[in-house]
Amino acid sequence: MNNTITERNFCCTREGLTIRGREYLPQGDRLPAVIISHGFGGSSKNLVEYGMALASWGYAAYCFDFCGGSAYGEGRSDGDSRDMTVQTECEDIKAVMQYIKKTPYVDANRVTLLGFSQGGFVSALVAAQCPDEVESLILIYPALCIPDHARSGTLANSSYDVNDVPELIDCGQMLISKKFHDTVVDMNPFDEISHYEGPVLLLHGTADEIVNCNYSIKAKEAYEPDQCHLQ
Repeated sequence: MNNTITERNFCCTREGLTIRGREYLPQGDRLPAVIISHGFGGSSKNLVEYGMALASWGYAAYCFDFCGGSAYGEGRSDGDSRDMTVQTECEDIKAVMQYIKKTPYVDANRVTLLGFSQGGFVSALVAAQCPDEVESLILIYPALCIPDHARSGTLANSSYDVNDVPELIDCGQMLISKKFHDTVVDMNPFDEISHYEGPVLLLHGTADEIVNCNYSIKAKEAYEPDQCHLQ
């Protein structure tokens, strides 16, 4: 307990896998909620300050580890990185959404998705797939470059032959599988995300060397003009 913020673990399941995370709760009922998603190879350990800040502003904040999505064994959720894809991460977010909507202290109609890098890409996809369940969207340097990186054989700083994709792709910090590549290689991310019609905030550094800020500029163009703000 930190003044009026309660911090505790939570878990839910997706296809037999346990998703583990931490919730940060201010006092009150029917709270607006924010689900915070880490990037490729990251974990919820990187998101504590965001959870605490959002809770201090009156939001129920949820940080969690994607199944198989963390490097060096840091993630607390079940799953193997070789089974993790962009689509499995979409399903993880949906499972967390369903979990929090059943809690008595969250307003099920006021859920925001906030994601960093790959977590931002996945959050944007989920918002487009479940537009009536997401009130707003915050994307911080979202990795909308992932399909292009698959097409060039450079997913997560790896290097492979796109005409002979290996079953396992070594990304240095973790192994991913050909399934990851196959899930995104034919995807147009801007078409995919454009189906969401709620408010979107895009935050992106112009010196980002991993995800070029042009991807966020193009994302803003994919949304309606008065729908999205890019900083």
